[in-house]
Amino acid sequence: MTQIKSILITGCSTGIGFDTATTLHGMGFDVYATARKAQDVDKLRDLGLKAKLLDLADEATIKTSVQWVLDQTDGKLDALFNNGAYGQPGAIEDLPVEALRAQFETNFFGWHRLTQIVLKIMREQGYGRIIQNSSVLGLVAMPYRGAYNASKFAVEGYTDTLRLELRGTNIQVSLIEPGPIDTEFRANALEKINEYIDIEGSVHSKAYKPQVARLAKKQVSTAFTLPPSAVTKSVIHAITAKKAKRRYYVTTPTYLMAWFKRLLPTSWLDAILAKN
Repeated sequence: MTQIKSILITGCSTGIGFDTATTLHGMGFDVYATARKAQDVDKLRDLGLKAKLLDLADEATIKTSVQWVLDQTDGKLDALFNNGAYGQPGAIEDLPVEALRAQFETNFFGWHRLTQIVLKIMREQGYGRIIQNSSVLGLVAMPYRGAYNASKFAVEGYTDTLRLELRGTNIQVSLIEPGPIDTEFRANALEKINEYIDIEGSVHSKAYKPQVARLAKKQVSTAFTLPPSAVTKSVIHAITAKKAKRRYYVTTPTYLMAWFKRLLPTSWLDAILAKN
């Protein structure tokens, strides 16, 4: 088996991407960390990482980032961790089309552009690992998370299809399914709900107010919330195991929801999810 050393990671400014990049770097992997904002790239470089600006909504930065990696690796790339994403809150009927487009541009289409480019490299070299950071909300839906749900359901179907199409190659594809992780996800979601949703003018205004209060909190929201290192552990297995898992469930809620989805009638599952 070819030993995986070089890895390109998106969304490394904070949280999961940051933890994965710094941990793998410390383990001796050849890490290529990317982030959407220049100041975050500078922070990564100050820590000794190879870092580059990559905005998943900007195809030019995707192409230049991959070329930047190839210029340093003799044209090869062992692994890709598609991680960069955000959550757009809001009821389906309140979401403007541009909010959905923006959500999919970052959470899905950008991943597709990057994956297509990387797949050509991996096919030529004859091996590779692609890890997709999905979510428990790619397994089940929850109210007021429709845009994010839709993007992660798309990632799930996309990745399952890709895995089938790559059967017979030495390119392995894995999905990671985190539940609640202690990241900047809530702060980013708060910014997006204020940008796109008319809270006071919505029929859902009463339901939005506790959500906004929850998103504004700095502290961990549930007893089940795990640190980003829990996801990093799964990424490490996905790139080092002889045979990577097809799915990695992270956090108790993900295991529970996957089990509920398989065993419970839809009406029962709806009743559980509607309370969240």
